[in-house]
Amino acid sequence: MGSLSVHFKLLACDLLSLVNHRTTPPTFSRNSTPVSCVETLGVVVSRQRREQFLKFLVDDGSGCVPCVLWLNHYSLGRKRWREPSDLDIKAGMALEQAEMVRLGEVVRVRGRVGVYREEMQVTVRDVVVERDPNAEVLFWLECIRLARECYDLGPL
Repeated sequence: MGSLSVHFKLLACDLLSLVNHRTTPPTFSRNSTPVSCVETLGVVVSRQRREQFLKFLVDDGSGCVPCVLWLNHYSLGRKRWREPSDLDIKAGMALEQAEMVRLGEVVRVRGRVGVYREEMQVTVRDVVVERDPNAEVLFWLECIRLARECYDLGPL
């Protein structure tokens, strides 16, 4: 796929059934098509805040997707980034997003698929609260359309 990251829009049942090729780093696929970045949408049904991360579950009616939003950019990034402004921006955005993730909120999550302790999870790149009451239904319809027209056709 090169440097372009395409976010596959997936229902929880489809995301959780991706084939894990158990490589290092982990790689996943759907019908032989590599999948690394995903987008999902649903209701926050669990939320655990720690100093370094926020772990939450997103339920879309087909299953629950474990998500982790890392908040420890300062401790991880001091050695990697020379520009403090980049670090400040990333840390600030993560903290703002963590505050938006509340029980009962409908959220759209985008991030990278991974595995932690043998459980599939999404490492969150960004999360937004959906205010459109039709967002869940529209997301389901879009996922079904993409599955039929793109994802289930296999690799191009």
